[in-house]
Amino acid sequence: VQLQASGGGLVQAGGSLRLSCAASGRTFSNYAVGWFRQSPGEGREFVSAITWDGSREYYGGFVKGRFTISRDNVKNSVYLEMNNLKPEDTAVYFCALDRTAYTSGSQAYYSPPANYAIWGQGTQVTVSS
Repeated sequence: VQLQASGGGLVQAGGSLRLSCAASGRTFSNYAVGWFRQSPGEGREFVSAITWDGSREYYGGFVKGRFTISRDNVKNSVYLEMNNLKPEDTAVYFCALDRTAYTSGSQAYYSPPANYAIWGQGTQVTVSS
């Protein structure tokens, strides 16, 4: 499976972006997908995750209702709708595929980058003040 993230760009504070993560490969629908972000000089920060069947969603504490993750297993895609963006949301955003199929863990399981085996190339999000 390969992942391709897209949808980033430059937006003013308060604006919105919709990120997409497109996957190739038949087994995509068997795996949870996470979104992470990384700023220069920082580690990868957990943003959101969705289980393989879309039944559960998890969000980083900083999201506070501003982002929504969703997936379409027919289209082999996961989306991250980001609203009310802030300058501190500026980062490269990555999507990643769970190491293990059919997981239904807690946020503690989906938060660590080490639990993801395949990563997309990242898409830059820049929020101006």
